[in-house]
Amino acid sequence: MVYVPKLNPADAQAALRNPLSFIAARWTPNPRTVQRAALAALVMSVVIVVTGGAVRLTGSGLGCPTWPTCTDDSLTTTRAMGFHGIVEFSNRMLTYVLCAAVGWAIIAARSQKPWRRSLTRLGWAQFWLVMGNAVLGGIVVLVGLNPYTVAAHFLLASALTAVATVMWQRTREGDGEPRPLVGKAVQQLVWFLVAASVLLIAVGTVVTGAGPHAGDSSEVERIPIDWETVAKLHAVLAWIVVTLTFALWFVLRAVDAPKGPSARTRDLFLILLGQGVIGYVQYFTHLPEALVGLHMLGSCLVWIGVLRVLLALRERPEAVADVPGPTAEATVGTPA
Repeated sequence: MVYVPKLNPADAQAALRNPLSFIAARWTPNPRTVQRAALAALVMSVVIVVTGGAVRLTGSGLGCPTWPTCTDDSLTTTRAMGFHGIVEFSNRMLTYVLCAAVGWAIIAARSQKPWRRSLTRLGWAQFWLVMGNAVLGGIVVLVGLNPYTVAAHFLLASALTAVATVMWQRTREGDGEPRPLVGKAVQQLVWFLVAASVLLIAVGTVVTGAGPHAGDSSEVERIPIDWETVAKLHAVLAWIVVTLTFALWFVLRAVDAPKGPSARTRDLFLILLGQGVIGYVQYFTHLPEALVGLHMLGSCLVWIGVLRVLLALRERPEAVADVPGPTAEATVGTPA
């Protein structure tokens, strides 16, 4: 028999009014736990992209033809929906795993002592991005896999990955004023790299929307453009990103920059080379599903790599934590 401690009325009211503050008052995670929670949210943000790609590549995009239920008469998939229903419904269920990972990150950040408000806000930003993308995913189904909504669905997932990456990085540094580790010229070069990467990802969604993998075996609307032409533009942008990365690595070595920026630039360059090989092989082998899925994973890793390079350009030392009073705490805890 498991003993469950009783709460007095005051504690019960406090737990209902602000559960995050209630948990934070009784639990203090160590820094490694907070880092692991943030990393779990980041990993799940990548997993949900890959499994979403699997839904499209197996032609299961309309395996559950409606939303939020799977069919008009069933919340879950049915035997009649077959393999495609299982794939689509499983991806929907993984959203709850993602929510759990983000929730853990929020609770861990809120419970850390002293409280780092910036981490908690990054956690809540992820939560609202997940909720927004879940609704957008439902719209994707309801409009029959319209390619423009599919593209927006992926871009919003990329935004979630970006916020998760920033939160993971912030768990491993302090809250002091950021101090640049490189000069203005290098910072501008990195921002060009970030902009080129964003454009690369955006054009990649157009390739997806115009390409042969529509997401379902039925007639699905495609972006009315020659996908091979867009794929070539995508390749050009990829070479621009590779060139900028190599130039950045060379400049960092020339100016004897700290180890952090150089190491992360090197890692990004290696990821880009692997992603480039996969991209060309899948193009010349007529887009086999397995390679396309691997390319989607590579896209996430490239985006994370670019952001890690950007975040490595400065350091944030420890600072006196901003511990709010009861009024501010109640205001921040309202979304809970």
